[in-house]
Amino acid sequence: MALTNPDSPLRLGVNIDHVATLRNARGGADPDPVRAALLAQKAGADGITLHLREDRRHILDADLPAIMAAVNLPINLEIAATEEMQRIALVHRPHAVCLVPERREERTTEGGLDVVRDVARLTDFIAPLTETGARVSMFIAPDEAQVEASAKIGAQVIELHVGAYCEYSAEGNEEARDTELRRLFASAALAQELGLEVHAGHGLNFANVGPIAAIPEVVELNIGHFLIGEAVFVGLEAAIREMRRQMSLARM
Repeated sequence: MALTNPDSPLRLGVNIDHVATLRNARGGADPDPVRAALLAQKAGADGITLHLREDRRHILDADLPAIMAAVNLPINLEIAATEEMQRIALVHRPHAVCLVPERREERTTEGGLDVVRDVARLTDFIAPLTETGARVSMFIAPDEAQVEASAKIGAQVIELHVGAYCEYSAEGNEEARDTELRRLFASAALAQELGLEVHAGHGLNFANVGPIAAIPEVVELNIGHFLIGEAVFVGLEAAIREMRRQMSLARM
């Protein structure tokens, strides 16, 4: 099933979690994640991504409805597959819900969701979400078994975890990087054959985004930590516009 045109524009979802992380470090209202979402929209983002973690280290409960009310962009809500998070998603009905693995002791999301091991539960978990019209995504490693399981449970989207590729790139380990990149290309191709939309994210920056943006089946990148960090030096709008430029160059 052909879902994408390799020459079509690549969407950018901007993850604003770490604006909330800065706010929470001191308490109070600043910096305001809503303001960040509005700046991202102004700079040309195609969507806003946020992760409501069980420990609330990033976005807080009140941020979700405030951001949804403020921007005219699709909201991609990342959550763990828990009853509490399912209830929140069903109440607020974001455009998209991305299921991610979550451990309290991790600094950030480590690895992809193990859909293969949890097919029955995840099938039941996502059913009410899809009934509300949410586009449900599985955040998975580039593994063909995980892609097939994601299609089996009824997900509409997968987001490929590109963290290993990014780490190998930073280390200068070209052999491991290229092996991981081949896995990403193969998983994206299989996902499209199975009727899944393909997104990618985790650890992308100006230096490593090109090969991922060049994967023809990928239609959206979700990028957060690097953009918020770069914004300290050049401003959020400039950081987003430069990322869009790098993505466009790779797509050509």
